[in-house]
Amino acid sequence: MKFNRAVIKVGSALVAPDNNGCSGKHILAIARFITECNQAGKEIILVSSGSVAAGRKLIQHGSPVPSIPVKQAMASVGQMQMMANWQRFFDVPCSQLLITHGDLKDRERYINIKNTLRILLANNIIPIVNENDTVATDELKVGDNDNLAALVALVSEADCLFILSDIDGVYDKNPKTNPDAVMIPKIQEITPEIYAMAGSTNNVIATGGMKTKIQAAEKAVENGIETYILNGSDSTVFEKLLKGENPGTRFVANQAATKAKKHWLKHTLKSNGHVMLDKGAINAVVNKGASLLPSGIKSISGGFSAGDSIDIIDGESKERIAKGICQYSHRDLSRIKGKNSDQIETILGFCPSKVVIHRDDMVVLSK
Repeated sequence: MKFNRAVIKVGSALVAPDNNGCSGKHILAIARFITECNQAGKEIILVSSGSVAAGRKLIQHGSPVPSIPVKQAMASVGQMQMMANWQRFFDVPCSQLLITHGDLKDRERYINIKNTLRILLANNIIPIVNENDTVATDELKVGDNDNLAALVALVSEADCLFILSDIDGVYDKNPKTNPDAVMIPKIQEITPEIYAMAGSTNNVIATGGMKTKIQAAEKAVENGIETYILNGSDSTVFEKLLKGENPGTRFVANQAATKAKKHWLKHTLKSNGHVMLDKGAINAVVNKGASLLPSGIKSISGGFSAGDSIDIIDGESKERIAKGICQYSHRDLSRIKGKNSDQIETILGFCPSKVVIHRDDMVVLSK
């Protein structure tokens, strides 16, 4: 396996295969795969569906198609069941992140999610992400965990996305009604014809289908993230993955994830301000690949918010040498510029990050 960090999305049909509470029937093999990946030095983030299905038997509803308030109540109680079910299969701690699309759209909350994931992974903790179904409104919902997984892959800067369901991959026609359907092992480009092959889900608890999986794959590959749709109910799938084989449908990334990120930072993201650096900070950023610390900042300009892109300027030559995503607003940065990172909390009363721009959120423009 060539990936370093992967997001694995696990569907409801795998977490609660009978729509009547959590089960270890399928996720034991998934957990074993994650453990072997971790032992090989690879980082894994889980995006798990199943909270509604896990809580289904605990909430009286009297309908085969539960209402939204009933589903939210199911999710509320089912989330606890689902997390406990995952944790029992791991020897390392798991963490829970409940997020909405509103969290991902808000620049400051986006950075907070990114920082949290970085710290969890650095401490060998498995993050388990789900949409916050209990409180999310339609305007703030992603709507399905396939697309949520793609967004998590983006914010976590993963280089691979595995979408696990109870189907082998993408077929040229519906395999449930067409016995001659053929699975497509590799998709180089997602075209309208590929979308035309996607049907809809018949599961009253699930929120996705093949269409949402292809949408998720499109988001991911455009940002350099290899994506696979796989049958998570087949334990041999994970044995094949560990051998470097493709047991499902692979969506080929347009370019390497690192290259895609740098291109986005350099050419797409508009800068809303700049910082002037001293000689030591310039050397650290340009020649040592270091993150930007507040101590090396001489002055700032512009009205930017946390999560905005800013330019990094050589204080002597006035040359633009880099740009990146700033962890602080211009107001907060103006108070901590030139200070040691250990002083941030004392000055601001909080410290979301000891760096102003993380090296992974920066692109050097010249050397």
